[in-house]
Amino acid sequence: LARLRPRPDIRLIATDMDGTLVDDAKQIHDELWPLVDELHARGITFCPASGRQYYNLLQQFEDVADELVFVAENGTYVVARGREVSSDCLALDVARQVALRVRGIPEAGAIVCGKRSAYVERRDPLFVDQAALYYTRLKLVDDLLEIEDDDVLKVAVYDFASAERNTAPRLADLGGTHQVVVSGPHWVDVLSPTANKGRAVRRLQEELGVTPDQTMVFGDFLNDLEMMDAATYSFAMANAHPLLKERANWVAPNNNANGVVRTIRTVLGL
Repeated sequence: LARLRPRPDIRLIATDMDGTLVDDAKQIHDELWPLVDELHARGITFCPASGRQYYNLLQQFEDVADELVFVAENGTYVVARGREVSSDCLALDVARQVALRVRGIPEAGAIVCGKRSAYVERRDPLFVDQAALYYTRLKLVDDLLEIEDDDVLKVAVYDFASAERNTAPRLADLGGTHQVVVSGPHWVDVLSPTANKGRAVRRLQEELGVTPDQTMVFGDFLNDLEMMDAATYSFAMANAHPLLKERANWVAPNNNANGVVRTIRTVLGL
């Protein structure tokens, strides 16, 4: 990468969070902050693109939020400077159907993710603590089937066993009409049929007048697959799922080695 000539004219950088930008302790490396300022000064848009809630991302990047664009909830919600750029909502009846089915999976719990808040009915502390890591606005409700006054972006399911082997197969039949995406070892998301991070990045490219040749993306798991197709400079982390490594054009150092920041600096010669 250091020998790339001429250096690419990168205008947009989108990166996943967990397993990618943050380390296994869920920390962002201190070297990111001066890099974000430098990218902003050069007219390069930096975009956290995550399955996390928008308000969680906003909290993580509070000091530089005005310099960023956020792709939240696995591409279903794109926000710039507090302005909605795009959203791709899930039908409320589908969200209720998923929540009802998850009640039959003892190892799992559902989170109905709305624009204003996320909602859970399972109340055991271990589950609530996991949800709160990624959903800053989180409401405990008596019955997820009674949620009415919010636009639903997705239903996230946390599985204490294995999302890929336990919950995903039980929701697989929804895949014919909706996106059922394994977004981490313990997470499955059900999204509208047209929602994914790749589509969100392409929408951002249109908004910013940026091409795939001017775009870098980073990811580690299956919810990042379509995002790899949106950029010429697509990077799977060294710790990424094997299928993502097959889809990406490059491999970056792992998330515990500050791979995103190091790769950006190398490619751009910063």
